[in-house]
Amino acid sequence: MPGGWTIFGERSAYESPWVRVRLVDVEAPEGKRFDYHVVELSRVAVAMVLDDADRVLLLWKYRFPAGQWGYELPGGMVDDGEDPATAAARETAEETGRHVDGEPEHLLSIEPLPGQVRARIDVYRWRGARHVGDATDPAEDGVATWVDVARIPELVAGGQILGAATATALMYHYGSSR
Repeated sequence: MPGGWTIFGERSAYESPWVRVRLVDVEAPEGKRFDYHVVELSRVAVAMVLDDADRVLLLWKYRFPAGQWGYELPGGMVDDGEDPATAAARETAEETGRHVDGEPEHLLSIEPLPGQVRARIDVYRWRGARHVGDATDPAEDGVATWVDVARIPELVAGGQILGAATATALMYHYGSSR
């Protein structure tokens, strides 16, 4: 009975390659039993690439579900059987045309909305990348740009950073590098 919740089982309400909705049969700490809706997203890996001038590689893009332009780190879904760091490196190449240099450092893992969503996001950090060509993923329309790390707090506070994973990773890096 973790945290006072009793879990009796769960079943699928909807499934697609990108999202699953689960109905979890639970009893809450106060004794009420009901079906709790949990959204389950595919695992995501994100890359934070830094250069020698203390800049981070970001994508400037439009996200139609939020109706917003902003910066985000390159990344995407981890394929079945794929190592998350490999996925982050692959996504960086596909979205920016840059191949990361060296071994990744696992920066952090987060669950951005743990009350109702299972959506593990792993963030890896590299120090350097080589430009090898154009981005190859036609579904990704972001513009890759190098942004000074010193600007991170201003961009987060100004709402110019898209997504909890990017904001958390950038602020973690900013805080630990000062």
